[in-house]
Amino acid sequence: MGQRGFWDEQQRVAKLKEKKPVLKRLSDSIRWESLRPLLEMGYMQERKSNASRKSINPLILFKMLVLQQLFNLSDEELEFQVNDRRSFEEFVGLGVMNDIPDATTVAFFRERLCKAGVIEELFEKFEGFLREQGLEARGGQIIDATLVPVPKQRNSREENKEIKAGRLPDGWDENPHRLQQRDLDARWVKKNGINHYGYKNSICIDAEHGFIRRYAVTPANIHDSQMLPKLLDPENQHDYVWADSAYSGECFEDLLSLGGFESRIHEKGARNHPLSDAAKDRNRIKSAIRACVEHVFGCMTTSMSGKLTRKIGLGRNEAWWGLKNLTFNFLRYLQRSSNSVVMA
Repeated sequence: MGQRGFWDEQQRVAKLKEKKPVLKRLSDSIRWESLRPLLEMGYMQERKSNASRKSINPLILFKMLVLQQLFNLSDEELEFQVNDRRSFEEFVGLGVMNDIPDATTVAFFRERLCKAGVIEELFEKFEGFLREQGLEARGGQIIDATLVPVPKQRNSREENKEIKAGRLPDGWDENPHRLQQRDLDARWVKKNGINHYGYKNSICIDAEHGFIRRYAVTPANIHDSQMLPKLLDPENQHDYVWADSAYSGECFEDLLSLGGFESRIHEKGARNHPLSDAAKDRNRIKSAIRACVEHVFGCMTTSMSGKLTRKIGLGRNEAWWGLKNLTFNFLRYLQRSSNSVVMA
């Protein structure tokens, strides 16, 4: 085999982009510069002045966070992959002669975005773009929640009892560095006879386009139905609300009626009062539409490499899942768009 030339290398890169064009399409479909003001606001949050240190383009850091959510990478693995993979390097806008931001820089940037409330504003910014493109919320809304696993904490029963009571176990405050590795917000919950530890990501999608319109992140032991008032989207053009039987109950029906919504929540049987055949038929009809929300969680599990989250504490998990929900909307936009539309 002869020596490879410059044009051979160009052809190789072009072939790689044809094989898996997601990053190229994502890069071309969104005008990232329109996000710069929000990102700079977060980047400057509590940033100390250091004349000898050159600031990093916040768009580069944000694109690294998008890559992190697309492939569910840790901060350290993200740093390695951007250094190692040409497609990642090109997506974030760096060349072989540029320094790649390290894992610590990425983590600090995400923390700044979280403290400044920028992640929620980025989510709303993209929501506004969707409306401009004619992809506003329509067809009613579908609400559901998914469990978010995190690394289990090896605490004693006494320590867990103190944590549930909102108190810090004895001796934990003596070692601040060790305390940083303790998750005081994650909780256990039993579902279908199986114990789960972590958090929940509750979402509301519109039935017609399938975008996440609202979300809430909570400890796993918070019942799904408690998030219903926060998830309801008044901007949806239709009044229907679909949800599974976890959201059933007279109080929730009254809440929907008071807000002008029309309930399509699954009916739920009770002991000695099983569902009638007619109720089962109604639930099957509702399931045909409600199942669309399961596709969102399925995408996160498969296409976005799983739901396992390595972050400690509710605040960091809110930031992580806010970015993941936003990244899902980016992917959903690519699916809905037959051609690239530049964000205004």
